Amino acid sequence: MSDPVLPDRARGVFETLLILDGSPIELDAHLERLSASVQQLFGADLPPGARELALDRASQRAVGRLRLTVAPGPAAGVLRADAVATAVDTEDLFPSWSRAIVLRPVVIQGGLGAHKWADRARLARAGSSNAEGCLALVLDTGEQVLEASRANVFAVEEDALVTPPADGRILPGVARARAIEAARSLGVEVREETLTVEWLIAAGEAFLTGSVRGIEPVRSIGEAELAPPGETVSEIAAQLKRLWMADGATRWAPAS
Repeated sequence: MSDPVLPDRARGVFETLLILDGSPIELDAHLERLSASVQQLFGADLPPGARELALDRASQRAVGRLRLTVAPGPAAGVLRADAVATAVDTEDLFPSWSRAIVLRPVVIQGGLGAHKWADRARLARAGSSNAEGCLALVLDTGEQVLEASRANVFAVEEDALVTPPADGRILPGVARARAIEAARSLGVEVREETLTVEWLIAAGEAFLTGSVRGIEPVRSIGEAELAPPGETVSEIAAQLKRLWMADGATRWAPAS
């Protein structure tokens, strides 16, 4: 049974984008996903000027993170958009193994869903850790892996990737889609299927995808240590870097 406490709709939904050279990366894809959520949840279009607002705020940062939020306004039936650009540490973009993440499993029945709610209280109630270098690994009943608190999850199983399906329980990430495209263009098999914690640990290698950090290695799941990324993940990361740099960067030079 799903968590009976629903997110606070009044806080709205949001998208988080990487800024490179003052450009919001994958803006069209994020606006499309945000628009779909707004239509489904509020029966309305994005507020006029949302795109221009995102472009304006992003232009204020050479490298950074843009958060674009759409929520109900003070008048009934009116939505408002807000955008905030903040700095990021460039070492967190496609981070090295020295910055690999630790995943701490938490159970949230039914998952966080397919919308990126501004209200993150369900994670807090589940005991999500905010410790440096740690993220919550969201599980459904039966220890089914869904996603990390801010990223999608991939297991590396020999020469194939396995990731949970976008079945309404997870956010269908933009970076997730790009990683799948990159993998398949390289001839790497990608399977979207049910993934348990036991299976994820047994695979021995895992990574996360997110729209700011790109591809992020996983050091451990609970106390179970995993291996550093191999050649397959490195090639996918390199392809995604090239795509994003072509979309908006000349000054940012991520580590290889």
